[in-house]
Amino acid sequence: MAASLQPASGPARRTVVAAAGAAGLAVALTACGGSDDDASNSSADSGAGAGSGSAGSSGGGDAAAGAEPLASTADIPEGGGKVFADRKVVVTQPTAGEFKAFSATCTHQGCAVKSIADGVINCPCHNSKFSIADGSVKGGPATKPLPAVEITVSGDSITLA
Repeated sequence: MAASLQPASGPARRTVVAAAGAAGLAVALTACGGSDDDASNSSADSGAGAGSGSAGSSGGGDAAAGAEPLASTADIPEGGGKVFADRKVVVTQPTAGEFKAFSATCTHQGCAVKSIADGVINCPCHNSKFSIADGSVKGGPATKPLPAVEITVSGDSITLA
């Protein structure tokens, strides 16, 4: 007599293998952080446009806070700027009396920018550089500008809007 081949109860082998592969892929993508798009889209301040007037620009997200002053205009050097790491914002003064603000989170992989020198905002992680005037990329690997953050300049006080 020939033995009867009956299917085993439970899910088919293909179903189990496919499900395990999909779960592994989801974990790997979450743990690795993804691409430039993932870094900028996961940030709350990614919707900002480039450029701003002396009273600020659109954006905000993480950096947006109350009406307490962020800095004095005297704290921001002309042709340079200052990083406010605790507020995740960098404020610059590209020309005399013109103040801009940008997210201090690099659009490459989410590191915090650390310094401003020679007209650029510098990220120490992978050496991306951004313009103090409009946040545009001056040197990669970042491919997207720093999002603008809205500020208000009133007298000698700079406040996050």
